[in-house]
Amino acid sequence: MDKARCGWVAPDDALYTRYHDVEWGVPVKEDHALFERITLEGAQAGLSWITVLRKRERYRQVFAGFDPVKVAEFDDAKVAELMADPGIIRNRAKIMATINNAARFRDIQARYGTFSSFLWEFVDGKTVHNSWRSLGELPAETETSRRMSKTLLKAGFKFVGPTICYAMMQACGLVNDHTIDCFRYAELKDG
Repeated sequence: MDKARCGWVAPDDALYTRYHDVEWGVPVKEDHALFERITLEGAQAGLSWITVLRKRERYRQVFAGFDPVKVAEFDDAKVAELMADPGIIRNRAKIMATINNAARFRDIQARYGTFSSFLWEFVDGKTVHNSWRSLGELPAETETSRRMSKTLLKAGFKFVGPTICYAMMQACGLVNDHTIDCFRYAELKDG
């Protein structure tokens, strides 16, 4: 018998299923991985997550392995190159936001030591385990994601609205939003 999963998972899509089973909701504390997530969540705005997930490997290649030091130095020639790359989402505002956000990410690192330290302060350093019974109960944003968004926007970040921040919180394990019938809910709560 197949494992019970969150209702948003397309069971016939191996990439989506693997993402759900292995990554989504697992606490992420490494800065490069957090820069990747904040970039991809911003890229997803207005699109489906699976679209971004299918392009993630190409993003890793063209955005210097999500090294914020390197991305912050991207110039107009690199932007033109990225705009011509069909392997990523060719949206100038999103590309420019990623370059901007890399520099702002570095500012946060300078102030807090790591971006992770800054980000995890929003949940007092530990995952918030929710107890949703159905997808319909999951919020698109919360008071915490609104506070995070406001703080990031004030620091100069782009494409970090409260819904994007909440999606990042879910993806990076700041919250456990697997529904309680999903096999990953208990694994993450007890793990």
